[in-house]
Amino acid sequence: MKLLNLGCGKRIHTDWTNIDFVSTLDGVIAHNLTQGIPFPDNSFDVVYHSHVLEHFSQDTAKFFIAECYRVLRPQGVLRIAIPDLEQIAKTYLHALDGANAGAEDWTANYDWILLEMYDQTVRNCPGGEMVKYFQRETVPNEQFVLERCGVEAKKMIQGGYHHWEKTVSTESVDSKNPVEQLVKSIYRTIRYPTTYGRNVLNNGRESILKVLLGSEYDNLQIGRFRQRGEIHQWMYDRYSLRVILESNGFSDVVPRLASESYIPDWKSFNLDTEPDGSTYKPDSLYMEAIKQ
Repeated sequence: MKLLNLGCGKRIHTDWTNIDFVSTLDGVIAHNLTQGIPFPDNSFDVVYHSHVLEHFSQDTAKFFIAECYRVLRPQGVLRIAIPDLEQIAKTYLHALDGANAGAEDWTANYDWILLEMYDQTVRNCPGGEMVKYFQRETVPNEQFVLERCGVEAKKMIQGGYHHWEKTVSTESVDSKNPVEQLVKSIYRTIRYPTTYGRNVLNNGRESILKVLLGSEYDNLQIGRFRQRGEIHQWMYDRYSLRVILESNGFSDVVPRLASESYIPDWKSFNLDTEPDGSTYKPDSLYMEAIKQ
């Protein structure tokens, strides 16, 4: 079988063709998936993507699902994992009732589930408010968070801010003296072109932008961040995801557990599950569909 893993990150398997926006591992193809899937029609038996769809606008998501349909062979399987809006909403209501009743543990759980609902939509810097939550000396409801978010939450609790990828570096630009920094950058580029190269030119560009934009430079940085792909642009539940799949021609749309699939030997790939059988992203909605 030919297997395609889209937006794979570091969650890959050698039996699959693995594609992501940026290649961080050997064998991962770098490609901008908002521009389509770089393979001919009817190329794959299985297409899989996990926690990718929510990072696209609704229009881009529809285009992306249509591309998944295009590259699948007839009777091919599409498997999707996304944050489960229904599960989050139900947990929020339960936490709200507990917090209103004065239950201390549910007060902390209420704080967390609000972050799950909103933080990755509204944040303007890497990690957002979740980073601050994990930078506490102790996470008051650690077990609750681990049960909801699995391995990734464990990594964040252990690593805090350092778990998150930092923004494109402009740290070497001296925000207090942008003109001076610009002059230094130009001098160094002329004096040591092979030593400083592109980084110095980038720093010079940032210095110019700071001079021209003044206080508006911060808004530019926020805009850059929000275009990088970390934020969530939409959320789905089992109904809305089924609608978008069926509108693109898929049939036999079914919700799944992390460990079950139309795909033969699914668990052996350890994409939605860990080697010990636990679920990688417990807060997920898993759905599959067939191309007719």
